[in-house]
Amino acid sequence: MPSSPSSSAQQAREALAARLHDLRRASGLTSQELAERCGWYKSKTSRIENARTLPSDADIRAWCRACEATDETEDLLAAARHAETLYVQWRRLHRSGLRQVHEASRPLYERTRLFRVYCSTVMPGLVQTPGYATDLLSAITAFQGTPDDVPAAVAARTARSRILHGSGRRFMLLIEEAVLHSGVGTPAAMAEQLGYLLEVMALPTVCLGILPFGDRARKIWPLETFMIFDEARVHVELLTARVTVTAPSEVSAYARAFADLAQLALYGASASARITTALAALG
Repeated sequence: MPSSPSSSAQQAREALAARLHDLRRASGLTSQELAERCGWYKSKTSRIENARTLPSDADIRAWCRACEATDETEDLLAAARHAETLYVQWRRLHRSGLRQVHEASRPLYERTRLFRVYCSTVMPGLVQTPGYATDLLSAITAFQGTPDDVPAAVAARTARSRILHGSGRRFMLLIEEAVLHSGVGTPAAMAEQLGYLLEVMALPTVCLGILPFGDRARKIWPLETFMIFDEARVHVELLTARVTVTAPSEVSAYARAFADLAQLALYGASASARITTALAALG
């Protein structure tokens, strides 16, 4: 797993490494002795204990057997899986297609009460129409070279988005104006998408803001797309991977960035006018 751009992921790896180091020390084994018992080179032990290599399930089981601490195995396996999920490459997430990722995220969406979403490149997934989602997910599938299950993925995304029309939740959406003019999707799909944005703005649970072009008073630069789930976690979308941020200080930083961006956005009639202008530009 590559080094994560999020310190949450690195902190989780370091915590696991420290637990394995402490387990070896408590057993009285040297690094060389543990390596011999596990059947690998001493350098691998060092890489694991210094959080440069995330151990596999087999590595952890071998480590615990070598330290005569098999009762620690399941807890350490769980810690490793948690560290691994904080930075996951899209190709791995999508190795069986895109549908399962949307379905797997539904429990998180259903238990979240406050969504704060910032999008700098594409429409927020929560408000994507089936046509726009089809064009976007088709492009993602082609770029990543992953299995093509776009119709099923679009259906799963649409089902997940039904929470917009329920009660008990709030959705704060910030979209860069450039997204309204992006070349994602066919003109027909984009026109339908922009029309749906105008409808979504009227929902009592939704607060939608447009960050305008050319705001010279802007105090925060465009960021990567991110979504904040309550105060618990943030999903950040990179080109090659999804980063999950859980450290309270980092979640707070994203919340602060969102608040700063929200102050710069246009709402209500001003936002509608920008959307309508983009719609008219499609011809």
